[in-house]
Amino acid sequence: MTSLITVNEDLNQFHLTNGRVSMILKVVEGKLINLYTGAAVPDRADFGYLVDDGFRVQATTADEHGELHIEQSRQEFPEYGRGDFRGPAITVLQGNGSRITDFRYAGYRVAPGKPELEGLPATYAVSTPDDTGAETLSIDLVDDLTGLTATLNYTIFRDEPVIARSVRIANHGDEPVAIERIASLNLDLPDDDYEMVEFTGAWAREREPHRQPLHPGVQSVASMWGASSPYFSPNALFARPDTIEDRGEAFSLSFVYSGNFDLHAEVDAYGATRLQLGINPAGFAWRLAPGESFQSPEALLGYTDRGLNALSQTLHRIVLDHLERPRWARRERPILINNWEATYFDFTEEKLLELARLAHRAGIELFVLDDGWFGRGDHARTSDRAGLGDWIANPERLPEGIAGIARKINEIGMRFGLWFEPEMVNRATDLYEAHPDWVIATPGRESAVYRQQYVLNFANPAVVDHIYERMHAILDGANVAYIKWDMNRFITEAYDATRGAEHQGEVFHRYILGVYALYRRLLAAFPDLIIEGCASGGSRFDMGILAYSPQIWTSDDTDAVERLSIQYGTSYFFPVSSMGAHVSITPNHQTGRSESLAMRGSVAMFGTFGYEMDLTRVGEDELDEIARQVAFFKEHAPLLHNGDLYRLRAPYDHRQAAWMVVSADRAHAIVGDYVILGVPNRHKSRLHLRGLDADAMYRVTTAPGPGLGPDDALRGRLGYSAEDEGIGAETTGTATSAESGTDTKAAPITPGVVRSGAELMHIGINDTNIGPDFASRLYLIDRL
Repeated sequence: MTSLITVNEDLNQFHLTNGRVSMILKVVEGKLINLYTGAAVPDRADFGYLVDDGFRVQATTADEHGELHIEQSRQEFPEYGRGDFRGPAITVLQGNGSRITDFRYAGYRVAPGKPELEGLPATYAVSTPDDTGAETLSIDLVDDLTGLTATLNYTIFRDEPVIARSVRIANHGDEPVAIERIASLNLDLPDDDYEMVEFTGAWAREREPHRQPLHPGVQSVASMWGASSPYFSPNALFARPDTIEDRGEAFSLSFVYSGNFDLHAEVDAYGATRLQLGINPAGFAWRLAPGESFQSPEALLGYTDRGLNALSQTLHRIVLDHLERPRWARRERPILINNWEATYFDFTEEKLLELARLAHRAGIELFVLDDGWFGRGDHARTSDRAGLGDWIANPERLPEGIAGIARKINEIGMRFGLWFEPEMVNRATDLYEAHPDWVIATPGRESAVYRQQYVLNFANPAVVDHIYERMHAILDGANVAYIKWDMNRFITEAYDATRGAEHQGEVFHRYILGVYALYRRLLAAFPDLIIEGCASGGSRFDMGILAYSPQIWTSDDTDAVERLSIQYGTSYFFPVSSMGAHVSITPNHQTGRSESLAMRGSVAMFGTFGYEMDLTRVGEDELDEIARQVAFFKEHAPLLHNGDLYRLRAPYDHRQAAWMVVSADRAHAIVGDYVILGVPNRHKSRLHLRGLDADAMYRVTTAPGPGLGPDDALRGRLGYSAEDEGIGAETTGTATSAESGTDTKAAPITPGVVRSGAELMHIGINDTNIGPDFASRLYLIDRL
């Protein structure tokens, strides 16, 4: 196989390219410089002409004899205080109080594949006998005075325009130092003609894209909550102003990390742009003793010159093929029902079993018991004031414990799942009474309170050990196929009682390392276990969690209209199969809005799919409709979850929305078309599809399964008429030349409209009359 990394040792020049993206690095006067990053270019012996060495007033050189002007150089590892006055990638506090470093090139290594990162989630390469799937370039930079070595790791994947970047700092000196800032990725770009697309929100309205031009100075998103948070996502796009979904150039930045982060762009006075992504330096200081090392989390740099949809599809493949555990990454997970919105804390075992029987009758495969099953006596979890942390089944609710309820659910014919919130504790628990020192709290200060719960100190290995033992005992003693892992409170009064003052800047990072450690231990013990990540919904929806959880609860907001926006924004970085999405009760508990079962189902199907409603309160007609939805999803789940997603119509104008998935061979597609708010006397609307074979003929039908009505030839249902679509009255029997492009002796066809891929993409589907407010339709597109 062709090498992905070319090295010119005489010139200390490195070219990473896979034919879709190129990154060219060069050592100049001991400093590692980025000469170019963007669309793939052919290799050449010397790219030195790209070094920016023009003189500028007030620009300094590294030393008296140097010619490299640090401030205007596109550095890969910029430092504090050496003539570059932009934000550094590394700041290290030394024993004499200095923060000045001078990291210079010391050597490189190229290795096939991709190494793991110790204690951290990371992407991986899939190796075959003929190909390692990726190559990794490691470049060592050394600061002679302190004895620190910074190893910059770059992995380029063979089939995707993505480069993974991380940094490892090793202390080979004689004195301890404190790392105060460490960016996993720094990319200096030569101009500022980009728009930053950031994804912001709050609880129940996560990840809405906001796009704005870069401007001089710093524009950033960040988290200081101890989690990636619902407020700002640790992902962003940097697109040329004319870049849209199906054309144009853009970069993506993604952090494979679930804690505090900082992602920013800095534009200097000369129009150059510096992108950085790493651990938030606020409150961070990692003491590094002689002989110790520190590994930064991984950042992913994606590139496209074919529009944002192509970039999203690239990132979806990275998640599915290089990040999620192979055990569940492209395998269908069971359709579930969760009892939370059906019962909240008020349930009995018989109520649960009754709900399960009805769910099984509808074809649902997994029953999930949510909050309220644990704690005993005064510490029983009957509200959010007690029980959290005592992971022992409440015998008053579950007389035979988890093993008993799991067995009874299995006997009904369903798998069994269980809710945990392992990182939290109530004061009214056996755990807190035995170990009050296990809670994150600052000595001598009152602790902030949310939901009557406190955060356990997962920076303390003893805490992680205890929670693992309790969870292991339950999972080992019962047939539990699935865990919903929740996290409902952010970290305040951050302090680690197990370590001294010099280590208090480490607590946030050590905490998330403890979370990752618990994930890994559980999955090592129970490799078939499905863990769905959750943090008050989507408060920790990031690539770090996806390395362990194949799906994450996208939002606590289960309203279908709101979910259109939430899932649409989430799709820029994350695949459909990663988005936990349920059909919930109506009127909706978050918005009070009432929507049809068809609308709720057709939105949730573009996710992992499940139900969160009281089936004992629905009529026979609705239960039958649910069964049709379940059957439809089971049939089409491989396409919905593994097809290429195309965003067709953004929901943010609160009028309409649409998206579609297309199979890899472009033979099949499913389109979701939605009316949010109806428009009186509206103009004609045409939905332009994407991703089809322009020369192929496709049959378009409405989905008969998910409560959207029968497949009835499309004319009235699709808004077609003979005049505006040129369709004859006959829709069954024998295809005509006008319908299929073939002669009139073609094979019989089923009801539907036949159009070429070119027509469906460029002329589109007339969807003027889908319906009034909160209406939806699914189209099936099948190549003849």
